[in-house]
Parts: sequence; structure tokens; C-alpha cells
Amino acid sequence: MTTLLAPASDAWWNQIVDFSDYGELVVLLRNSILAGVVLALIGGLIAVFVVQRDMAFAVHGISELSFSGGAAGLLIGIGVVPGALLGSMIAALLIGFMGTRERERNSAIAVLMPFGLGLGILFLSLAPGRTANKFGLLTGQIVAIDDPQLGALSAIGAVALIGILLIWRPLSFASLDPEVARARGLPMRGLSLAFMALLGLTVAVSVQIVGALLVMSVLVTPAAAAMRLSASPVVVPVLSVAFALVSVVGGIMVALGSAVPISPFVTTISFLIYLGARLVEWMRGDVRH
Repeated sequence: MTTLLAPASDAWWNQIVDFSDYGELVVLLRNSILAGVVLALIGGLIAVFVVQRDMAFAVHGISELSFSGGAAGLLIGIGVVPGALLGSMIAALLIGFMGTRERERNSAIAVLMPFGLGLGILFLSLAPGRTANKFGLLTGQIVAIDDPQLGALSAIGAVALIGILLIWRPLSFASLDPEVARARGLPMRGLSLAFMALLGLTVAVSVQIVGALLVMSVLVTPAAAAMRLSASPVVVPVLSVAFALVSVVGGIMVALGSAVPISPFVTTISFLIYLGARLVEWMRGDVRH
């Protein structure tokens, strides 16, 4: 019985991890690794504000309409990147306009999410092409980034990065102490809409790499882990970007030797980093007491 089961077990394991041709495959993933670096940089920075503003739910809502847009792009032939970008921006601006208070915002997102996911599934079912390629919109696909896509994602990332840096100080103030920021005359509605637009751009990049269902592993978890280790306004963004970089690029490098989509590796690395941060926080608290 053991002899009969061994080959099946080995075959199952080899489907998950097989590094026999790793050296040759690394060269083929240059675009995916570069796209991962772009995502880690902007994702790690904007994740700080996502956590500060308690908008993890919004990330998920935007990602599902981004998925719908990408699927529509496949269907009508304009391409996944323009479609995902359009879907992300529509979702981000709708959430920004529909929900000024947290309860209203969450209700608006809860309405948009199933609608976006349903549309995306409809568009994917109608779009031509292999099911595996279309499935990559949900779970990520490490070999899907060609030169035009890399250029488009880099351009979107550059716009998002410049936008984040331009509004960093007022957005930090508005995120950490909204009442005082409002009293000081900061344009809270304008900052909120600008942030949502930048978040939409970042989600559009994320969907191309880690898939629509698991973007929170890049746009929430790194900052959540960083805030367990420091409260410094300088250290937290640096740690968040570093954690995002390890998660995304590390996930790509591990997924290279696997037939499994990239997303399980990215999410696992991201989760382990968060657990490690929680452990360090607990050990510090234990030592202090």
C-alpha cells in the first residue's frame, strides 16, 4: 500500500515545488520581478494610510471592480491594464463620493463588491481565451507581465508614487487627527478623494500581479505589521515598503519553481511577517512588564 501511494504523493508535491530548472526560469521573469518592485514600493507606502484610515474593506471593494474592469478589457479587446485601471478608478471615486462616514462608506462598499464580482465573472465567462489565463485575474499570474504591460504598470506606479509624496504630510495629519485637521482648515473631502484616486491606481497595479482576491496582503498587511514594531512616522513607511518587497518579490521567486499561482506564496510570506511582528511586539511587552 505504501509503495502504491508514494508516487502519487511525490507527484502532488512536485506540482507545488520543483526548482530543477530554476536558473533558466529566473531570466524569463524579469518583467514580473520589476513589476513586483513597483507594486511593493507604492503598495507599502499607501498601506500606511489604508491602515491609519481603517480602509481595508475599501481595498477589497476596489479590487473587485478592478477585476471587473480587467475582465471587461479582455472581453472588448482593450487589454487588461486599461480595463483594470478604469474599474479601480470608478470604484475608488464612487466609494469616495458615496461614503463620507465610516458606516456609510462600508455600506457603499458592501453594495459594490458583489455587483463588481458578478460583473467580472460574467465578462470572464464571455471573454475568449484559456480559462487558466482568465483565472489569473483573480489569483495572480507571474508570467503574464509583458513589456507593454510593464511600461503601463510602471507609469501608473510613478503617478501614484508622486501623488502620495505630494500629499503625504497633509494626508498624514488628516488620517491621524481628523478633527484637529478639519479645525485647521485642511480640505478633508479633497484629501479623501485624492487618496481614494491614488488607492485606485495602486489596486490596478496590484490586480495584475497578485490577483483581485488577495490584494490586501500587499495593501494592508505590510503596514499592519510595521505598526506593531514602531510608531515612528519615518520607520513605519520604511518597514512597510520592506515587508511588501519581501512578500511580493519573495513570492514571485518561490512561485517560479511551482505550478501554483503566485498569490498563495505572497499571502503566506506576508502573513508570516505579520505573525513575526506580533511576536516581537508581545516579547517587548513581556520584557517591559
